[in-house]
Amino acid sequence: MKRIIFLLIAILFAIPVMAQNPLNDNADNIVGTYSGKQGDDRFKVKIVKLSDGTYRGQVFWMERDKDAQGKKILDTKNPDKSLRTKPADQVVLFSGLKYDAKKRCWNDTKIYDPQRGLKAHMSAEFIADGRLRIKGSLLGISENVFWSRVEK
Repeated sequence: MKRIIFLLIAILFAIPVMAQNPLNDNADNIVGTYSGKQGDDRFKVKIVKLSDGTYRGQVFWMERDKDAQGKKILDTKNPDKSLRTKPADQVVLFSGLKYDAKKRCWNDTKIYDPQRGLKAHMSAEFIADGRLRIKGSLLGISENVFWSRVEK
């Protein structure tokens, strides 16, 4: 009986360790190209490492990048009025993202939501199936979106 209890305790402590995604162990693992979807909008984002050691994510492709008249869709909801004439398929979603080795995730910046024209606190981590979970939080409300890696 003691062996069974010991075995059950060992398994319970091992499950969180086994569930940890090794992609969260190295800061540069986030670098790459991802595809995502928010609502009906499909897009691709490239995450690069900047010279200061932080990361930037920028849209470079959108499935629907033109309006009904065939004109490029612009970032018209941007709170920075000077960026409202920028094409939506060139929007910088975040910059200054940092890796937190202790928490094994990326955070300490804000992410821009071009659909709503809002910025929210951001964290990112890989989940068990290899997708990148992006969490945006604003005023105690959080939303997750999941991006799939297209290439490293």
